[in-house]
Amino acid sequence: MTKSVPTITLNDGHTIPQLGFGVFKVEPDETTRIVADALSVGYRHIDTAAVYGNEEGVGKALASSHIDRSELFITTKLWNDRQGTQSAFDAFEESLEKLGLDYVDLYLIHWPAPANDKFVESWRALEKIQESGRARSIGVSNFLVPHLDRLLHETSIVPAINQIELHPAHQQPEVTAFARENGIKIEAWGPLGQGKYPLFEEQVVADAADAHGKSPAQVVIRWHLQVGNILFPKSNRVERMTENFNVFDFELTHTEVAMISALERAGRVSAHPNEVN
Repeated sequence: MTKSVPTITLNDGHTIPQLGFGVFKVEPDETTRIVADALSVGYRHIDTAAVYGNEEGVGKALASSHIDRSELFITTKLWNDRQGTQSAFDAFEESLEKLGLDYVDLYLIHWPAPANDKFVESWRALEKIQESGRARSIGVSNFLVPHLDRLLHETSIVPAINQIELHPAHQQPEVTAFARENGIKIEAWGPLGQGKYPLFEEQVVADAADAHGKSPAQVVIRWHLQVGNILFPKSNRVERMTENFNVFDFELTHTEVAMISALERAGRVSAHPNEVN
């Protein structure tokens, strides 16, 4: 792994780089160039999903990078309309083929899609995929406490990760507390508020940026790292990718971390997990 990026150990013993690069809403024909740029900056953790339509572009960038597979951490996800036992197996095979990989490091159920009531069945399929060695770790995304509780009571393997919308204005304390109690690590998507919540205009963020000679985005990324979140900000521009990666040469004070944590507003900027089916 790139030396400057800390790793977090998951409940299955595997490790994940705490800072990665996401490709949500990256156009398929742009993906190969953008992921190649991210890899050149130093990112080794790439987060994609079947529904993004850009797994092939990610795969091409990985193949042309000539970076040893053992240095990479690749995540993809099962989309809602493929939940179920056989359909999950088939979807996983399609993702592997598009990525051009023998295995992924992390495979997630993208949303619980509770109205369909197939996430428990799908999780059992993921358990089999992990047993086969073709997904090193398995987890979920956008799961709330009731969804996680069902998995823990009805299946064998505790998810390694729950990937949720999380930024200083929307920290999901109930979900994160439940995860902590059960050994599930939290990955933050939309870690900078996706531009829909004005985090960078908050006085405490601006003051910390001035104090450390960093940008507001770097301050928010640093906050995530120090509170223990895994995150993967995205950008199409190599300058911004580099800025987002250049966060390991400073630390926020305990007071700054606490003041940023106090920005909690339950400010969800995405759909509610119970409504995405």
